[in-house]
Amino acid sequence: METTKSASTVSLPLDRDMFLRTLIRELAGVLEEVVGYEEAAGYVSLVGQNIGEWMNEMYKKEMGASSLSRSQVADVLVDLKSRIQGAFTVASQDDTKIVLENTACPFADKVQDRPSMCMMTSNVFGVIAAENLGYAKVVLEKTFAKREDRCRVVVYLKPSDEADAATGREYFVTKDDR
Repeated sequence: METTKSASTVSLPLDRDMFLRTLIRELAGVLEEVVGYEEAAGYVSLVGQNIGEWMNEMYKKEMGASSLSRSQVADVLVDLKSRIQGAFTVASQDDTKIVLENTACPFADKVQDRPSMCMMTSNVFGVIAAENLGYAKVVLEKTFAKREDRCRVVVYLKPSDEADAATGREYFVTKDDR
């Protein structure tokens, strides 16, 4: 005789967070398979740009600032990731760049083998830095998506030979309210 349990009594690792992370992973995977990595990264970048603009405005409003300084931008980048269960820290910063390291991805293991999902970080960081400081080039030196042990992100704040030599995405101010 077969014994069955009711659906509500079984233990499953299923909640809204797990569902949404899995949904995003599968969307990114389908895009990467259907249109290729570059196009998939482009689509995720558009979403990341919108999210970056939204977060930037939210932080500026709550912080009572029309624009953020370099140290405030670094603080915001760390804080926003912390709020979504990332673990970014500022490894270093100066007038030319902010270097961030991360030991926990907000997407957790769902980001593995889905590098297009990293465009969310690139665009959010790039938009916030560029909108407040005039320019950003974001370089994803290490990522969990590539199964590395941490993420290392460099946000260049000014064009330079070092920034030009690095492979990344450039961001420019679109609303010069500074």
